[in-house]
Amino acid sequence: MPNRYQLDRRELLRYAAMFGPAVLGGAAVMGEVSKVVDRPAKRYDMKKSINLWALPYPDKMSLTECLQLCKDAGFDGVELNFDLESDVSVKASEKDLEKIGQTARDIGIEISGLCSFLFWPYSLTSNDVERRAKGRELAEKMVYAAAALGTKNLLVVPGAVYIPWNPEPEPVANDVCWDRATEAIQAVIPHAEKTGVSLNMENIFANAFLMSPAEINRFVDQFESESVGIHFDTGNIMQFQFPEHWIRQCGERIRNVHLKEYSKQAGTQFTLETFRPLLDGTTNWPAVLDAFAACNYTGYLTFEYFIPYPHWHEALVYHTSDALDRMLGRKNMA
Repeated sequence: MPNRYQLDRRELLRYAAMFGPAVLGGAAVMGEVSKVVDRPAKRYDMKKSINLWALPYPDKMSLTECLQLCKDAGFDGVELNFDLESDVSVKASEKDLEKIGQTARDIGIEISGLCSFLFWPYSLTSNDVERRAKGRELAEKMVYAAAALGTKNLLVVPGAVYIPWNPEPEPVANDVCWDRATEAIQAVIPHAEKTGVSLNMENIFANAFLMSPAEINRFVDQFESESVGIHFDTGNIMQFQFPEHWIRQCGERIRNVHLKEYSKQAGTQFTLETFRPLLDGTTNWPAVLDAFAACNYTGYLTFEYFIPYPHWHEALVYHTSDALDRMLGRKNMA
């Protein structure tokens, strides 16, 4: 049955001239809403995860409370962060970390991966020899921490030509950065092979290193090791590129994933505030998910966000879980 409220083309153009082009979008929605509601969701065989940075830990919630909240919200996994001082840190013993992993499993949620901000102050490619050495030492500790927690995924920032928020006196030349990063990863590989942990290189948005799919593929492939893969971050290259292009080219090298929503409406401004709550951005998520599916990716999709809500912090967690349900086809549109 035709929609008796549907406007013809001449009427639409007249209203658009009076009230702006948004009218066209609104009219299109009116005409298509019944089709959208009835359209079955596409199902994707991937798992839902969230990074602990999206929760007010440790200021307002304990680690156990965070794990329970994520389970209650419907997540399959939680990504933890290795630090100098926290439950998951250089100060934690192997037994401490094993207990955290067991607590998560008792709650009914997996540790989807381990990452760390320490790769920045202790860059594996720093011009400072002591910082490079400290970075390698920390990377080795993270391998064993991941194993103790019960996860096979360790996010690794392999190096940086330049770090905007922590610049060195002189930037690291690209070829030097490549050589130092290669040397560092090569030294950590035996520890990864011993523990069964995968060293997953992350594509970064501001380090001026491994800035194309071809580069990161070549970097990973040179090691000829099953212990080295890619941790792909959808938001990190959204300033000037598109994640769906990278995913298809990186393919089965991708071992773990960060979903960072990004708004290109922010232009080229460099700030963490350009990252948005999931679906509140300009990412072409259907194309991204189709690209993952084409690569047979069935692992974790981890929402990464750095600014927990100051009030009713659980709202962000539940919103993200609901958004992922809709994206993965676990919940039909209504």
